[in-house]
Amino acid sequence: MSLPPRQRRPQPSYPSPSSSSSYTKLDKPQKSDGGEEVDKGLGWFLPFFALGMMRYMSASSNIIHDCDEVFNYWEPLHYLLYKSGFQTWEYSSQFALRSYLYLLLHEIVGRPASWIFGEEKVRVFYAVRLFLGLLSVASETVLVVALSRKYGKRLASYTLAMLCLTSGCFFASTSFLPSSFSMYAISLASGLFLLDKPAAAVAVSATGVIVGWPFSILAFLPVTISSLLRKFKQAFIAGAVSSIILLVSSILVDFYYYGRWTSSVLNLLIYNVAGGGESHLYGTEEPSYYLRNAFNNFNFGFVLAMLFLGFLPIAKKKYAPDLLIIVSPVYIWLGFMSLQPHKEERFLYPIYTLICVAASAVIESFPDLFRDKYNPGSNYILVKMAKILRPVILSLILCFSHARTFSLIHGYSAPMEVYKILEHHDDAGMGSVLCVGSEWHRFPSSFFVPDFVEQVRWIDDGFRGLLPFPFNSTLGGTAAAPPYFNNKNIASNEQYLHNIDMCSFLVELQLKRPYLTLGSDLSTWEPIAALPYLDRELSPAKYRSFFIPYLWQDRNVFGMYKLLRRIPK
Repeated sequence: MSLPPRQRRPQPSYPSPSSSSSYTKLDKPQKSDGGEEVDKGLGWFLPFFALGMMRYMSASSNIIHDCDEVFNYWEPLHYLLYKSGFQTWEYSSQFALRSYLYLLLHEIVGRPASWIFGEEKVRVFYAVRLFLGLLSVASETVLVVALSRKYGKRLASYTLAMLCLTSGCFFASTSFLPSSFSMYAISLASGLFLLDKPAAAVAVSATGVIVGWPFSILAFLPVTISSLLRKFKQAFIAGAVSSIILLVSSILVDFYYYGRWTSSVLNLLIYNVAGGGESHLYGTEEPSYYLRNAFNNFNFGFVLAMLFLGFLPIAKKKYAPDLLIIVSPVYIWLGFMSLQPHKEERFLYPIYTLICVAASAVIESFPDLFRDKYNPGSNYILVKMAKILRPVILSLILCFSHARTFSLIHGYSAPMEVYKILEHHDDAGMGSVLCVGSEWHRFPSSFFVPDFVEQVRWIDDGFRGLLPFPFNSTLGGTAAAPPYFNNKNIASNEQYLHNIDMCSFLVELQLKRPYLTLGSDLSTWEPIAALPYLDRELSPAKYRSFFIPYLWQDRNVFGMYKLLRRIPK
């Protein structure tokens, strides 16, 4: 009797060590009580709700941090909606450096809001801000959910907490700036990349660069290149089609508004790169400027984010290569921008959400410092302490962030609040003139100026740079190339109102200085609104930068931000 041939048991197949796919939480399936695999990651509701609440608070309480936001974005939008507003030289058709396509995206919300609220322009302002907050919520929700599915709840939860509460994200999320739009796009593109949607990631990257800020292309490169390497054909087609559609749309929109064939995207690049640019005319800072600002906005979270590369060898199995690709723009962008002479805090906005991701990854990896892969049971106490340390460190970062946010809002919100009071003094009559001197750079936009004020005029305070002028409908409105504009930041003789007697209202900041201001003449001017304003020069840095209970009020010095009305003779 012959026996059947002996058969070998099939050997299990293991992934090759050279496989490019990185470890994820999905590699370790979870099972429910019924034996079915389930996804334990965060759902969509929690991050959307948490971010939504915080972005609503940001939209309603955020200050305006930069006059560029007002004069290059809020004012042109106000002109599109109400046919009045200030124009900068960048919007002169002679230079055409700013994109109207970016403005039109916000007019989609601003136009219906202007119909609904009528003369209540302040509500239109906040409606647009809520729209900005919604864009931030949507993009960051995708990022958090992607992190959760790829790396688990803990990293996603830490990132969500930092996105919600760090000062940098709180303020940047509802700022009307192309750099903020690029931040939304980077968050969304990073999330789509982690969700293995490279074509969509490249399309979003193209949108962030063309519609938002062209210079942010450097921050998009890691995700874009990695997406092309994974699925070249789909990603290339998506990027090419998106870029062509957006560039053609931008050129057509620019033609409509500037009245000539031009490309604001190309003009901006030529002015700043090929033409050498003259951004130094608007101030220069030392290389450490961005490091100091990033620390103020993220405190120890920024320090941890800088340590991400140091932790990568320890947590390589978890985070390389995908999370490294996502986080790498932090280092690329910081290095590149620090080399530029002209620096602004808003230039760092595109990488703000990625700083949160990098810092959260480092916090999540604390126990890995003490684990021995060859002897998992060793160093048990140190691993346990590192696990306890994670929420402690995160809490400290969030507490410092709240202190920073509180200090800025309560120290510098006076200009927006003072201008809101103006609408209650319509008894001054139509044709009133509002005059602003040295506080021109804190003008919160024409959305805060009621209709009975016919003009907002600048008065000479010694500033010798070029100031914005009202859009001139006689010369062609958005298509005008007024002769008083130049790209050398040289003041025009026409920018100031020389007859102060024409002023019906006056806005000024009265500080504790050994000289009198125009509004100090109480026989001519009557204060109708006055709010405290933090005096940056006389207040110690450690007390003005972060709110410390009791000490913040006692150790800082405050001036009075005033709205004054001319006393009838």
